[in-house]
This record gives sequence, structure tokens and C-alpha cells, in this order.
Amino acid sequence: MDFFTADTHFFHPGIVHNARFADRHFLTIGEMNEQIVNSWNATVAPTDQVYHLGDIALISNKAAELARLLSLLLRLNGNICFIKGNHDNQTLFKYLAKHNITVNGKPKFTFHEVGIRLKFAKYQFFLTHYPMIVGPAKNRINLHGHIHNRAVNMAENINVGVDSPEKDYLHRSIPFGTPFSRDDIVMMVTEKKIDYQKRR
Repeated sequence: MDFFTADTHFFHPGIVHNARFADRHFLTIGEMNEQIVNSWNATVAPTDQVYHLGDIALISNKAAELARLLSLLLRLNGNICFIKGNHDNQTLFKYLAKHNITVNGKPKFTFHEVGIRLKFAKYQFFLTHYPMIVGPAKNRINLHGHIHNRAVNMAENINVGVDSPEKDYLHRSIPFGTPFSRDDIVMMVTEKKIDYQKRR
């Protein structure tokens, strides 16, 4: 099964209690990290695929910090495809690639500089970190991150970040840090389109 997320910002002290970007009310960064890990592993099975649409963490390129992040990422279930965000760099990607492991017969981590395209549920999904304009077409949708607690004012754009306000389009509440499933994505697309049709 496929899942989607973005903007985890592991180890980022400035993301906690910062209403400008997110509503993350945790006492410590460690508490936030553990919440994301626990929500992820409660939803994602070891055999699943997760697409992470950028901004994995906010750390320096020091060996100790890279190793600490690697240790955390190895605790996450499934294979993870990372699409580069503005806070991700080549040093991080090279480090993860160098210390990659095999899961489900393939590398645990794969990497994309800009984005990828997936097709399911009769849609073409363009997965990017930054929001992009795919144009008003019934079957083209941009899944993105970057804007944290905001949403693009277009029905064709869905924010899949952990802070996304568009999770309100789901018919259930989900714990903070939970990646979105394919079914969640289809529901968000459907409900956002209905919402925007009502506004016309």
C-alpha cells in the first residue's frame, strides 16, 4: 500500500509552538519526533511504500546529527521515497544512500530531486515538494508539502504535509504525523472539489 507525507521537520526546534508554520504543541523536539514515528508505524506496515515530499529534518551536516537522523529514519516502517525539499540537501541524501539498507528486496530509501508522477484511481498525481499549478483538469492533481498549515486555493492541489489543514476533508480524525493513504488522498481530492464547487 502507498502512503504520502511531507514536512516532518525532525529535530527542528523552531517548528514547535510556531503558529506561523505549524500548530505543534509539544514540550520537546524529542516528544514531537516520537509522535511522528508512532503515528507512522501505527499506520504504515513494514511492506508499504511511503512517499515523503520533502523537508525531512532540520539538522546540520555534522556526522553526529546525520547519524542521529538515520537512526530515527530506520525506525520508520516501509520503503521511503524522498522528494527533495528546500531544507534537504545533497549531503543528507548522499549520507542516507551510503547507509541504505534493503527492505522488501529493494533499498529502504530512494531519492528524487524534483518530483515524480503516479497514476491511481483514474488520476495523475504529480508529487512535488513545492506546490505547482497543474491546471484545471479533471484528472490531474498536485500532491505537495512546503506550506505547512496552509492550503493552495485551487481544487487541484492537495497539501499532504503533517501540518496540512486539508486533513479536515477526511471523514475521520487522524493523529498528528500520520501519513495519508491512497484512499485518504482520493477522499481529500473528492471533498475539496465538492467544497470548491459550492463556492462558485
